Amino acid sequence: QVQLVESGGGSVQPGGSLRLSCAASTSIFAFLVMNWYRQAPGKLREVVATVNPGSGTNYADSVKGRFTISRDNGRSTVYLQMDSLKPDDTAVYFCNAYDIRSRDNYWGQGTQVTVSS
Repeated sequence: QVQLVESGGGSVQPGGSLRLSCAASTSIFAFLVMNWYRQAPGKLREVVATVNPGSGTNYADSVKGRFTISRDNGRSTVYLQMDSLKPDDTAVYFCNAYDIRSRDNYWGQGTQVTVSS
């Protein structure tokens, strides 16, 4: 079982920055694909960024060049650095862990990010 706890959400003006963190309580963190998803009101949940066990990354086109995902296996934590934030980035952001061996998915509780002037 993997438990995920997000932190770092909040309100920021357009052009500002936020850093989300997701701490995982598991001994298998180094083997997990870690993802950040977001869900805006009235919209489907979408993947924002992915970091695999080898630290390879992938980003949604809408955030490329502005967001950076990283992981610290020693701390069992994944981060999402969000720069040049736009109102369209407003959403609840969810941390997700995917175990490629068992094909199990785990979700955090979500953290609200609001970008508004």
